[in-house]
Amino acid sequence: MKKAVQKKTVTFEGTTNRRALVKELMHDPMYVPMKEKEIAAFLRVGKEDRDELKNILLSLENDGEIECTSRGRYKVAEAGLIGQFISNAKGFGFVMIEGREEDIFIPEDATGGAFLMDTVAVELKEEKAGKRVEGRIRKIIMRGMTEVVGTWQSSRNFGFVIPDNNKIPNDIFVPTERSKGAVDGDKVVVTITDYGDPENGRKPEGKISEIIGNINDPGVDILSIVKGYDLPLAFPERVMNQAERTADAVNDADREGRMDLRGMQMVTIDGEDAKDLDDAVSLHVENGLYHLGVHIADVSNYVQENSALDKEALNRGTSVYLVDRVIPMLPHKLSNGICSLNHGEDRLAMSCLMTINQRGDVIDHQIVESVINVDERMTYTSVAKILDDKDPDECTKYDRLVPMFEEMQELASILHKKRMERGSIDFDFPETKILLDKDGNPIEIKPYERNTATNLIEDFMLIANETVAQHFFWLELPFVYRTHEQPDPDRISNLTAFIRNFGYHLKTQQDDIHPKEIQKLLSQIQGSSEEAIISRLALRSMMQAKYTTECTGHFGLATDYYCHFTSPIRRYPDLQIHRIIKDQLRGRMNENRIAHYKEILPEVAKHASETERRADEAERETDKLKKAQFMEAHVGEVFEGVVSGVTGWGMFVELENTCEGLIRAAAMEDDFYIFDAGSYSLVGESTGKTYKLGQRLKVRVAGADRMTRTIDFKLWEDGETTENREPRLPREVKRRKKRVMIAGDPYELRGKKDSESDSDQPDKKAILENYVPDSRTGELQPKHVKHEKGHGGRKAAGSYGNKSEGGYGNKSGKGKKKSGEKRTENIEKAGKSEKKKTAEDTTGRKVYAVHRYKKSATSKAARNAQGKRN
Repeated sequence: MKKAVQKKTVTFEGTTNRRALVKELMHDPMYVPMKEKEIAAFLRVGKEDRDELKNILLSLENDGEIECTSRGRYKVAEAGLIGQFISNAKGFGFVMIEGREEDIFIPEDATGGAFLMDTVAVELKEEKAGKRVEGRIRKIIMRGMTEVVGTWQSSRNFGFVIPDNNKIPNDIFVPTERSKGAVDGDKVVVTITDYGDPENGRKPEGKISEIIGNINDPGVDILSIVKGYDLPLAFPERVMNQAERTADAVNDADREGRMDLRGMQMVTIDGEDAKDLDDAVSLHVENGLYHLGVHIADVSNYVQENSALDKEALNRGTSVYLVDRVIPMLPHKLSNGICSLNHGEDRLAMSCLMTINQRGDVIDHQIVESVINVDERMTYTSVAKILDDKDPDECTKYDRLVPMFEEMQELASILHKKRMERGSIDFDFPETKILLDKDGNPIEIKPYERNTATNLIEDFMLIANETVAQHFFWLELPFVYRTHEQPDPDRISNLTAFIRNFGYHLKTQQDDIHPKEIQKLLSQIQGSSEEAIISRLALRSMMQAKYTTECTGHFGLATDYYCHFTSPIRRYPDLQIHRIIKDQLRGRMNENRIAHYKEILPEVAKHASETERRADEAERETDKLKKAQFMEAHVGEVFEGVVSGVTGWGMFVELENTCEGLIRAAAMEDDFYIFDAGSYSLVGESTGKTYKLGQRLKVRVAGADRMTRTIDFKLWEDGETTENREPRLPREVKRRKKRVMIAGDPYELRGKKDSESDSDQPDKKAILENYVPDSRTGELQPKHVKHEKGHGGRKAAGSYGNKSEGGYGNKSGKGKKKSGEKRTENIEKAGKSEKKKTAEDTTGRKVYAVHRYKKSATSKAARNAQGKRN
């Protein structure tokens, strides 16, 4: 059989698309499973290319296209769906499959030992009418997590790591000899050595690989999130060495062959604390035409393809903006130095020079390599004072620039109006900045205010991105586009049905909707009582934007062509397309380069989308942590908020400071509440009282837990006080069965069994004497309870919303996201336990009790130890 296949003359060395060659070999009808060495010999792979072959095989296996047998032979994977497993703290999970709208539900008994983030093969079960699609894990193709971050809890001769990630249902067992001396309350990184066997009750095991620090140490909380999301902090030595060798100034050789724009008046406009200035703007008006220049730092001149700097930038994908720090994509020597468009210094740039008429049409454009020299480093605040307030001091200080700013304001207004006319969607949700003290404690959460200057820069960056994308689309060259797909028809259908109750309508055609319809709806509801609820539902109906090599348009911006060209310091796709632009401008875009880009760009786009999502999630988690920490100081206080989410287990309420918490259905004791999915509301079974999305109400802060990053609220009625609230009975003595009804299907939430009679219940007064109210939740707890190490189950914390929260605080002052792009990012990113008590030690510092665990030991030593204690 192999001889028949061997008729092919193409070898590994003789092709640029080597991945396709390996796939073609395995799909050949005469192919029989081979080992890696046999494939290498068959394709005549040289020693220097063996690692590449290994990586190709691993990549194909990870993608589920091939599989390796128990004997180490590779073959085409059996038919089946390949996706990523997302576990749930309750034991079940879901499999996400790229391109499939609905995730596949995996019952607890069908997970097949899969762990969070594993790549798995799943087979579907027989579909049942009205039920979501279910499946079972057929095979674990690749483990997705090898390390877990959590809190150490020790026992006699073993311990547990309680994962920070609430999606991991089991604690990780660690023998004492592999604990590295960790003590209770330490944040640690545990390397998984055994993923366990759920069928036999064997839990995961591991060894401590790193002790991050004690939970009470400043900065450890954020660092734990950084480690949990595997965000790279320090740059490797070889990367730093290369960065140090970069020039500190532009020399004559650098200027050669570039358009000299140093005589053109231009400025940077950024936040006060920004250090990485990657864009400058210029404008002059001639014969009624606006000549706009958007000049972007030429990072590609210093970060050469396949260099150590480039590989590290690709790996990171994006800069990450956490509440207390920035994790940059590039070392500061570049991002804050030679690549930053500092005023008064010559800098290399990629310039998009556009001629725009009075209607906002780009009637001519030119994309060039340039050398520039910025006249002034402006801030949003300063420009807003000039344009909005006509501040005499600011106008005098920048008198030579004022005319240009006024013309920029005119042009920005024209561009914005044109964008709105074509249907661009503008979700204007409140954004906040979290301010921290020197120890990382939140001291203020204040609104992030947009102004004329931020809007101006946003409009200029958008038109530049559109112009560059359209230019390369018509050149029909390989490129990386920023795409935003049409909303899911089912979500739009649900939105249409819901808004019909308020007298609104969305016009759709064959499951398609024009973005202008969404925009019109947002305009119609502006200022109305239903604005909050409808705008949130509209945002949730949107898809998530991503990077692709196909130009399929951007729904949210209502444009057919869009890319990310303007931020190469903090986004790898921008850096990648700068290289493509250079190759085209310099006449180097030959067949080999085209083939090269066609091969690498799909993976670049995919990886960039993944790292962007990872960064977004990490940013949200740090924000949630600091917001929970901030609200710890406000437990017991009453606030007004808006219902931001309604589920079968309760409703989420967002305060004016954007802190979001959960009112649990089980804590709404005046009635049983039924979840009405159609109206996004909870309806009282007896009273008919209704709580719906967007409704304003008052809440009392019942508790806040920075460890689980959650906030708990309770409903508050005017005139109510903490003293006149009747204490709640413990769950085991509740007289009435509690249940929530979802879509007409009741399921028991808590309460006594039907067989229990009221006479079986103890006297309420006698019970209260044996219980004390919990200081955080208000629930009664037995007075005599003592926590034992190694005991007690761990509950999953709820997910507090999935919207992208902007306005990230930046204590370090190392840089920040371009403010003008935040509204666009809101559109693009739409569609993503037991409570620990606190006490005061003698220093006044809060000390956090560590979670208590159920006995989940897995080794012989652990079982023996447990047996001695029982």
